[in-house]
Amino acid sequence: MQPALLAERAKARSVDYLLPQARAQYGPRIDFQATYGYQRDNIEVAPGTFRSRSGWSSTASAILTQPLYTFGRNAAATRTAAAQISFERAVLRSTEAQVLFDATSAYVSVIRDRAGIAIARDNLSLLERELSDNRARFAVHAATATDVDQVETRVGVARAQLLSAQRAIETSEAEFVHMVGALPGNLSQPNPLRLPTESLEEAYAFADLHNPVIEAANARERNSRAQWDAARADLLPRVDLRGRADFGSATPYSDSLRQTGLRGEVVISGPLFDSGLRRARVAEAKEANDADWRLVDQAGRDTRNDLAASWSEWQTLQASTVSLEHAVASAQSAYDGALVQERAGFRTTLEVLDLARELLSARTSLNAATSGAYIAQARILRVMGVMEQEYLFPDLPANDPETHFDRAKHSGDVPLVTPALRAVDGVFLSSPANRPNRDRSATMHAIAAQASPAPSQKYR
Repeated sequence: MQPALLAERAKARSVDYLLPQARAQYGPRIDFQATYGYQRDNIEVAPGTFRSRSGWSSTASAILTQPLYTFGRNAAATRTAAAQISFERAVLRSTEAQVLFDATSAYVSVIRDRAGIAIARDNLSLLERELSDNRARFAVHAATATDVDQVETRVGVARAQLLSAQRAIETSEAEFVHMVGALPGNLSQPNPLRLPTESLEEAYAFADLHNPVIEAANARERNSRAQWDAARADLLPRVDLRGRADFGSATPYSDSLRQTGLRGEVVISGPLFDSGLRRARVAEAKEANDADWRLVDQAGRDTRNDLAASWSEWQTLQASTVSLEHAVASAQSAYDGALVQERAGFRTTLEVLDLARELLSARTSLNAATSGAYIAQARILRVMGVMEQEYLFPDLPANDPETHFDRAKHSGDVPLVTPALRAVDGVFLSSPANRPNRDRSATMHAIAAQASPAPSQKYR
């Protein structure tokens, strides 16, 4: 398991506790204060005549504070916490998707580079046999020294290509260990991937709902909108219930006599004049929220751009593999035939070498296209938001952040008090739902998606 992924999961669990912290603000708070001290005073009772009083005393107090109505302050804090949790969940999903994609890419790269070594070795073996044949033919004056030199040149290049292929596999195996945390060993061909949609327009609509980057952008916008609500609520008064119980010395100069006191009051407090400070904070929060709203549009554009590029790459490489398979078969047949013709004197050595190079090129291109198509399809899944264990391996137990969240979310609640105050405190706040997309390009894609057939498979 990737340490970065484990760290992100722990961070997501830590953010879960922001909600009970915010909800705890609805409930009562009780503080205590205890003092024990010495006091000495000199009091002038007549001109030039002083009377001294001193002594030790102690006091103890308990102070109760219960918010009654904050005009949305506590509700805004709760929504801020919920948005931060949603943001961190989206970051976690994005991290998990990237880890799975990187592991998939590393897996396929090892298979590709191992096949690349096999291709390079086959090419070198083929050219070494050609060199041996040409040397034998040269010995009986059936080939020229130029023919031998041409083959030796190609053999030298083939050996260099084999060394390059060995370096590539060492790099890809090191990347595999980095991403997976184990040596690759014997790898089988990866399982085929399936897409939850059949067309690019469907994929656009799907990604708008499931892509974690868009989800994170929406959560960030909800967060700044809640902060805007909190800034506006700070312009209004608040109502609190306060209670105080005191037990201490009757006089600050003696601890021998005691007194007790109880006080209860409903306090209405609010700003009168602050030279425009709170208004400026509201304006700042409003513009910050508008910026986050625009970033939601940008996240959508970036997602659709990545999706279009990945989809085009996948379709191109997938179609290329079919053509390259025929090309490899034809190149192999042409080389085998030319080899026979060369021995019969109907083909030159250079022609045979050129056909060998074409065979190498076709096999190399097919190997690269096959792996590239798989990685491009995996990238499509990542951009769409389904490069997740839940989708790829539904039968395996997966990490479920909801389990931890369910245990944590009510830990700050006070029975009866919290639900009642929450029901009324957010009356003046804006809706907590995601805002609509304002980007014109998103509207065009949405119209195209509505015109396309419904996805054949559903997710979530």
